[in-house]
Amino acid sequence: MYSLCTAFDLEVTVDSSDIFLHISDQRVRGWLLLDNYPPTFALTVMYLLIVWMGPKYMKHRQPYSCRGLLVLYNLGVTLLSFYMFYELLTAVWHSSYNFYCQNTHSAQEVDNKVMNVLWWYYFSKLIEFMDTFFFILRKNNHQITFLHIYHHTSMLNIWWFVMNWIPCGHSYFGASINSFVHVVMYSYYGLSAIPAVRPYLWWKKYITQLQLIQFFLTVSQTMCAVIWPCGFPFGWLLFQISYMFTLIILFLNFYFQTYKKHRGSLKKDHQNGSPLSTNGHLNGAPSMEHAAREKLRVD
Repeated sequence: MYSLCTAFDLEVTVDSSDIFLHISDQRVRGWLLLDNYPPTFALTVMYLLIVWMGPKYMKHRQPYSCRGLLVLYNLGVTLLSFYMFYELLTAVWHSSYNFYCQNTHSAQEVDNKVMNVLWWYYFSKLIEFMDTFFFILRKNNHQITFLHIYHHTSMLNIWWFVMNWIPCGHSYFGASINSFVHVVMYSYYGLSAIPAVRPYLWWKKYITQLQLIQFFLTVSQTMCAVIWPCGFPFGWLLFQISYMFTLIILFLNFYFQTYKKHRGSLKKDHQNGSPLSTNGHLNGAPSMEHAAREKLRVD
């Protein structure tokens, strides 16, 4: 009886971290930040504290230009995004990966390559916290919207769980297309930090359209795995579809508020005889349409 009780005591006092290590994907054990969730959670809390305290700290201070840093930062993220897009695309294109559904244990060599790239994708979500920090330093607080914070914090945390349970297989698609979108987006913002180039940048509006397209494509490709299952966890598929719909709703609202609503207001002003000059300025103030285009940045 004593031995049975002792054995039972030993069984129930197993460290929860040991249980976690057993049920998560063993191929990513020992990878930076992946063995335990608390570091990722702590970094998220620190980010939110900076979002809260940063504007208060900068309230009575002059904004920083950060122009040189912005060019370098956006160039760096653009190159990293291109690397991830290229590596994922070539790995999948030259392999037996199935577009409709791909399990996480089926092509070891390709799986290993995809996992390595997706770790960089997860880590890039931490790097992209710098977007918000630059807004704070430049006192562009109007750009720190709910959508901006929700997107940044959720992506880092979701991808920690992705890397621990489904670090390859069907997970590649969303990261691939998002990396391509980020090549377009961060190259735009890098160029827009250069005043001489800024007047020639015309495609900001289409970045949001491209982002919406990626969400719909991701939902469609995820639905393929629901219709033609291959062993990829069904719960993860449902979660991804649900998360994509939250982004679709928020990005559609952003697009409407930024481009459609303000354009309608601008048209109404013209019809009512508003003394708006042809170069888009009224008494030296930017026009509504121009202000709307410059108002928000969505990542």
